[in-house]
Amino acid sequence: MKVVGKKTQRVDGKALASGKPVFADDIPKKDFLYLKLLYSPIAHGKIKNIDISKALALEGVAAVLTHKDFKPHYYTTAGQGYPEPSPRDTMIFNPVVRFVGDKVAVIAAESIEIAKKALELIEVDYTEYPAIFDPEKSKDNEVVLHPEIKNDPFLFDAQRNLASRITAEYGDPENAFDSSKYVFEGEYSTPYAQQAHIEPHITLTWLDEHERLIIRTATQVPFHVRRIVGEVLDFPISRIRVIKPRIGGGFGSKQEILNEEICAAVTLKTGRPSRIELTRKEEFFAARSRHPQKVRIKMGFDEKLKITAIDLNILENSGAYGSHALTVMSVTSQKVLSLYKAPNFRVHADAVYTNLPIAGAYRGYGAPQGFFALECLMDEIAIKLQVDPFELRIKNFFKEGDEIPIASILGEGREGFKMILHTTGIKECLHRGKELMGWDDEKKRLNQGEIKQGVGLAAVCQGSGIPGIDMAAAFIKMNEDASFNLMVGAADIGTGSDTALAQIAAEVLEVSVDKIIVYSSDTDLTPFDTGAYASSTVFVSGGAVKKAAEKLRLQILDQGQKLLDDPNAILEKGKVTTGKKSLSYEEICTKSFYTEFQMQPMATASHLSYDSPPPFNATFADVSVDTETGIVTVNKIVSVSDCGQIINPKMAEGQAEGAIPQSIGMALSEYMIFDKKGRAINTDFDSYHIYTAIDMPEIVAEFVHTSDPTGPFGAKAVAEIPINGPAPAIANAIYNACGVRIRELPITPEKILRGLGKI
Repeated sequence: MKVVGKKTQRVDGKALASGKPVFADDIPKKDFLYLKLLYSPIAHGKIKNIDISKALALEGVAAVLTHKDFKPHYYTTAGQGYPEPSPRDTMIFNPVVRFVGDKVAVIAAESIEIAKKALELIEVDYTEYPAIFDPEKSKDNEVVLHPEIKNDPFLFDAQRNLASRITAEYGDPENAFDSSKYVFEGEYSTPYAQQAHIEPHITLTWLDEHERLIIRTATQVPFHVRRIVGEVLDFPISRIRVIKPRIGGGFGSKQEILNEEICAAVTLKTGRPSRIELTRKEEFFAARSRHPQKVRIKMGFDEKLKITAIDLNILENSGAYGSHALTVMSVTSQKVLSLYKAPNFRVHADAVYTNLPIAGAYRGYGAPQGFFALECLMDEIAIKLQVDPFELRIKNFFKEGDEIPIASILGEGREGFKMILHTTGIKECLHRGKELMGWDDEKKRLNQGEIKQGVGLAAVCQGSGIPGIDMAAAFIKMNEDASFNLMVGAADIGTGSDTALAQIAAEVLEVSVDKIIVYSSDTDLTPFDTGAYASSTVFVSGGAVKKAAEKLRLQILDQGQKLLDDPNAILEKGKVTTGKKSLSYEEICTKSFYTEFQMQPMATASHLSYDSPPPFNATFADVSVDTETGIVTVNKIVSVSDCGQIINPKMAEGQAEGAIPQSIGMALSEYMIFDKKGRAINTDFDSYHIYTAIDMPEIVAEFVHTSDPTGPFGAKAVAEIPINGPAPAIANAIYNACGVRIRELPITPEKILRGLGKI
């Protein structure tokens, strides 16, 4: 291959590096209204009365909207497929508030300062209700958070505070446990964690010259935004255009229709352009975060240490609303049961409502929670049985040609599809990672005095898009200078997907990447795409691009054969040739436009896959533990992945290097803290510590090569897989360093010292 798999400059790299105005807010603002939201100060209650008269009377205030301005309509803010597999339990504004931060009203004013002042003039009387903050006390509690929601196919039982439930069984797990030589069990928990993207949620709306609603927004799901805004505001989709510019990070949080419907409502009411931007503090309590989960795993083994059965129990805290509740648990269950071959398994998962902020999509989407539990337990089992942790894992991996049963049992809100494992490089990942980490070099590690050093590992997997659901389309046309316009709905959210898709098209058409001009994510101009989530873009959207480019290649060849009057002419290196006579792409296109066999060389294609080949990863951590202070220092992370054919090596390496600090933070420092009334406490980067450049260990990110027959040019997903391994690898390394096993993230110095018996 000439382009795929080669170092390629990003198509948007120069604009980003030179600070060009490419992001959502980077447009001239004339006559814009500035929006600020009023949030509930209580965790649970009902609005008895809301008086907006003083706010409206303030000079510079154009509008104040509350629940009284909208017809009751329930929807979900989750930007997923349709029908969305999340409970429809949300209203644009609701007279009942369910967490500190629930939306009560929006102010539209001539400036942010006026909007802030107007917020203070709104008077709200609440009837306060009892609140639930402990997910273990939510189910069947006398306090019911959503008593009015009924007959929703994706809501399990609102009267029991159950947003969603999963039950699945394969084989005879009970009998398998009874006959197992060894049975082990462990319970592990992960907290609320924030995506912490640099660019906050920001939306701008206006009416164009045809009175059509234009929404320019920082989103991962422009087509879902269009559909849901149209539904909520009862406004025709044909009169809505959504534009996704460059995105300053999303990590799942922007897979949500968060403020677009509110900003659009203000524009439709006032006729004025409107702008809303969340502050960093608001991002913590009013946006989305990772679902806290408590995961209990029971595993049986025979005398040869082969897994006989797995029992998986999940309690998920969805917060006040059920956005992504079902599907995050589905991914936790499916990915955990896609790594090791278990002839018998059982899953029971409950997502419960609490009066805490809403959880949603976050990179990994349930898999990091599940693999923290699974890979910590696998290490605990290896230690108890005194066996090599590598051999225990290798003995139980799925192998090429195996069917993965959970894939057909559990899909996205419904049954899934049969999946055969065509490629797996997990053994190679483990062996290469072991070598890069210097795993066996024990003599170089500190094991005396206050500082203890240890290494740990984790094996993980993910998926490549959502089989049978994720669909993408692409359109490509040819120009006289042998350049090509590629139009895709795929949303590049900083991952470099525009570049990867350009590489795929260039490879098929045998041109350089600079000949591919990419337009993406404009619902008026580009074809449909479900959006940037579930590690789907290269696999699904890339599949559509490859098909469209192949169709166009055939058109160019056909035109060249006609123009050369030779049906045996072939296409190679940007020309059609008989061997003696040739026509360049430029000549073919110019003649096609103006003189002979006139037509526009162009093609479109759609792609839907019923496969979702798992990428695999082995992650290794080297840590030092100060046994006097409990402070953990991560010295080195090695991440080796099997992602099939890598389309762009540098961008893939960047994906791994971006995911690793998110997982280190999950392991050691990141968690949201709430007071007794459910108010978020640590809502800035002074008190919520993410790993930054000065904290980072040495990182080594590599890839082993496989070529999956279901992906474009053999590609599998890259985006999420590197985030799943560091947290369990660090937990295992800490145990190997100082003998303290922490099963509840984050692993704080206090927990270390408590485990050492020093506090």
